[in-house]
Amino acid sequence: MLSFRRKKYVEIDSYSLAHHAWKRFKKNRLAMFSLYFIVLCVLVAILGYTITPDSTPNANNQVLELSVKPPGFKVQMLLVKENQDIKATSFITKMLFGQPSFYHYTPIYNYGFQGSFIVAEGYTGMIPNNGPIVKYNMADVIYALDYNKHLVNDSANHTTTAYIFGDNKPITRTYKDMSEEIKTKNIVTQTYLLGTDQEGRDLLSRLMIGIRVSLAVGFISVIIAFSIGIFLGATAGFYRGKWDEFVMWLINVVWSLPTLLLVIAITLALGKGFWQVFIAVGLTMWVDVARIVRGQVMSIREENFIEAGNAMGFSNFRVIFKHILPNIMGAIIVVAADNFASAILIEAGLSFLGIGAQPPIASWGAMINTNRGYIITDSAYLAFLPGICIMLMVLAFFLLGNGLRDALDSKTSANQLVGA
Repeated sequence: MLSFRRKKYVEIDSYSLAHHAWKRFKKNRLAMFSLYFIVLCVLVAILGYTITPDSTPNANNQVLELSVKPPGFKVQMLLVKENQDIKATSFITKMLFGQPSFYHYTPIYNYGFQGSFIVAEGYTGMIPNNGPIVKYNMADVIYALDYNKHLVNDSANHTTTAYIFGDNKPITRTYKDMSEEIKTKNIVTQTYLLGTDQEGRDLLSRLMIGIRVSLAVGFISVIIAFSIGIFLGATAGFYRGKWDEFVMWLINVVWSLPTLLLVIAITLALGKGFWQVFIAVGLTMWVDVARIVRGQVMSIREENFIEAGNAMGFSNFRVIFKHILPNIMGAIIVVAADNFASAILIEAGLSFLGIGAQPPIASWGAMINTNRGYIITDSAYLAFLPGICIMLMVLAFFLLGNGLRDALDSKTSANQLVGA
């Protein structure tokens, strides 16, 4: 009998290593969920004040009568026009810096009209309410009035004549028209989905703007740390000799100092503030990067393609930055994800201690510090919610870093290429 033996062929996948790394990364559900979460946070940070309920700079619209209200709280508001010339900002300016409020927000329990005035009972939250009685001229509610010029109420004709900022011609409105406009445009129901803090600010808006602070600190700090760490690590691993000894000495010195204490020292030297935190965190995170890059460069610098580049007369700068660094980018990306998480934690710690981002900047660490006294009360969520935000953000970056490390593993890539 004739027997036929089936030949076994080994298929070589023609896709790149990056393609296989992405395929492996997509199979890691935790890493993919972390990536989606980070992308969502980035979108919220970019859109900023255009999507927050409170679009004032730093989400700092304070309504002190509404201090520490629970999630889902609703109240009727009387919007009184600010008597100053406030310009509407462009979409980009509002997205980045916010829009100063055109109105003063006054919470009210009920209201009525009396001649040229609107009379309202201020909200107190008590039963019965027993709030203070506030009285506004209806023209003052609707318009930004110029009080350097006369405001005339004509009770006989039921009209008011007033001057608006930037307009030399007076306007005249009837009491009835103004009362109807106030009912339609100036009396609104405000809803606070996550409640308010002790200054009466919208907690949801503060948390959303806090995403921008954390991501900004992480992003800029990582750039600073990588600029220093890659340069020192790559040159030390490539040139070796005394320069390598000096860099290793510097790494060991910085490594021996507690990170948080070093950051605090740098922050105190540079001064308290938002931008000082970037520099302080970045100047302490380069050590990990330099150590890993140095080891990776030392392992690659003896490869044949590096010797070929030297034989062809390529400069050391070109060899390092165009031939060596692209081959160790996987390890650098993994370190970047971990350092990003560490930077967020450090910034939150500094803000909690009061030497990071200063009020009224919406920093999660500062929010925990401000509201820590409520932990033993029914309003513990004021401190827990920013703490949960920090935990989720840090966890997402750590899971992302672990997923990238597994996806970029060289042994797995080699097995994938030969179809093993």
